[in-house]
Amino acid sequence: MQGTVYKSTGSWYTVKTSEEDFYECRIKGKFRIKGIKSTNPIAVGDQVTFDIETVGDETTGVIKDISERKNYIIRKSVNLSKQTHIIAANLDQVFLMVTLNNPPTSTSFIDRFLVTSEAYQIPAILLFNKIDTYNSEEIGEIKYLANLYREIGYTCIGISSKTGKNIDKVKELMKGKTSMFSGHSGVGKSTLVNAVEPKLDLKTKKISTQHSQGQHTTTFAEMYDLEMDAQIIDTPGIKGFGIVDMEKEEIGNYFPDFFRKKQDCKFNNCLHIEEPKCAIKAALETDEIAWSRYRSYVQMVNGEEENYRVDIYSEKK
Repeated sequence: MQGTVYKSTGSWYTVKTSEEDFYECRIKGKFRIKGIKSTNPIAVGDQVTFDIETVGDETTGVIKDISERKNYIIRKSVNLSKQTHIIAANLDQVFLMVTLNNPPTSTSFIDRFLVTSEAYQIPAILLFNKIDTYNSEEIGEIKYLANLYREIGYTCIGISSKTGKNIDKVKELMKGKTSMFSGHSGVGKSTLVNAVEPKLDLKTKKISTQHSQGQHTTTFAEMYDLEMDAQIIDTPGIKGFGIVDMEKEEIGNYFPDFFRKKQDCKFNNCLHIEEPKCAIKAALETDEIAWSRYRSYVQMVNGEEENYRVDIYSEKK
C-alpha cells in the first residue's frame, strides 16, 4: 500500500492512504535514504510504500520504501550532538514565524532558515506575529525588518494569531498547497493553526515569564488537512538552526541579495570577507545590503553558532 506520512514520533509513523485510511506504521532495521544521515530517516510529508501486518486484533504497517523527495527542510542541532534532523518533506512553501520578543527571534536565525529554504528551493514567507502586543517603537522595528526582507524578495506579513489580523492573507497563500509553520517555541505556531482552522483546537501554552522563552506544545511534527483544500504541517519549536551540507563557497549563492551582486566582485571565487574589490562589501557601505545579513553570512562561512544576543534591530556597529 502507499500513503503519506502525517505524523512522525521517531518510532511510529501515522500514514494516510489515498482512500483516507490511517495506519500506524514502523520501520524494520536500518533505513537509509541516499546517504542522508538523520535522526529521522522518514519525515512528515514523505510518500511511502508499506505492508500490512495483523497480529491478533491489531493491524499495523511496516514501511518498506520511500519515494524520491521533491524537497525537504533539514537542520543541524545546535547542541553537543550536532545531529541532523529532517523537519518535513515535499513542501510547497514554508512560513517562518518571527517575534520581536517573548521570545525574541534573531536575524541570524531568520537568515539561516532562509538560506536552507533557498538551498532546497522551497519558497519562504515571513510572518511577524503578535503585532497586537507591540508598542509604537517596536512596531517601527518590525516595519524595518519587514522592509529589509521585502527588498530582498521575501513576502512579509504582520499578523496576530489572537486577534485574527491578516490571517485571511495567510489562508489565501495556503490554498491548494502543503505548507509548514516553523519558528522558536512560543512564537505562536499552534495558535496560528487554530486561527486558520479552529476545528483543530491544538493545545497552546503561555510563554515562560522567567526566561521569556516558549514552552514546547507541539512534541512531534504533524500534518493536518484543512477544509480549504490545503495541508499544514505544525512543527515543534526549535532553538537554533544549524545549516547542513553546504560548502562555504556556495553559501553566498543562497543569499539572493548577495547573489545578484557577486558577478561584480573582482574575483570569481570571492568569499566576500578578505578579498579586495568585493561588490558585497561595497554594497554594505551604501546600505544596499544589510549589515545584519552580512554578519549572518560570515558566521555561516566561519562555521560559527548563531549569536542569540545579536539585537534583532541592530545594524552596523
